[in-house]
Amino acid sequence: MTIVWPSAEPVPALAARDAELRASFSHVDVWVFDLDNTLYPSDSDLWLKIDARITLFLAEFFGIDGLSSRALQKFYYQRYGTTLRGLMMEHDISPQEFLAFVHDIDRSGLKPNHSLAGAIAKLPGRKLILTNGSREHALRTAEKLGLHEMFEDIFDIVAADLLPKPAAETYQRFFDKHGVEPSRAAMFEDIAHNLEVPHARGMRTVLIAPKPGQADHREAWEKTFAAPAHVDFVIENLETFLHRLTPAA
Repeated sequence: MTIVWPSAEPVPALAARDAELRASFSHVDVWVFDLDNTLYPSDSDLWLKIDARITLFLAEFFGIDGLSSRALQKFYYQRYGTTLRGLMMEHDISPQEFLAFVHDIDRSGLKPNHSLAGAIAKLPGRKLILTNGSREHALRTAEKLGLHEMFEDIFDIVAADLLPKPAAETYQRFFDKHGVEPSRAAMFEDIAHNLEVPHARGMRTVLIAPKPGQADHREAWEKTFAAPAHVDFVIENLETFLHRLTPAA
């Protein structure tokens, strides 16, 4: 288990650590990224907007008040992995209608991250997005971030046959569709239990955790306070970490 945090170590010590870090990823030629709270920072308001739209969808679908809708939403999310999965398992809803409604949000608060785009572009090999959201949401969000040209493809919840991470079947569908050999791939995520299957299959796993004091919109049961054995690296900042992996020539 290796934990990587920003450090005040002397430059020679940092250089040695970075060399060791690059060596641990030298076999990787497929780079897999979650979308929400991974490719944009956790203190963005984007996920809060999606979360509020999910609450509204349930309130209108069931004709209930906001507090009841929110409680039901969180129950479905924890039990089934996504609220959508719970609605599909227990009620007859249109997945397309749900996804279109909850991702109909204002993304104007997102700004292009040219530094992150450059770091991703320098990674050797293929780059893919694996998300429990919709393809349209991923495309529009990546475009606002200036990252849409960095990725070969997006594997979304529809491609997963509406079975969300962390289901083992979803990762297998992803591997099969894109011809990914897990032992030569790395995955970046903000939720630790979504890295269990990737680690078991041989992927290098990186958990992105908010800095102390930084807004954290994850559910209480999603937060990790002790680094689990299936996480190879815990980082605070994706951009900084990738630049350490791909130093300027």
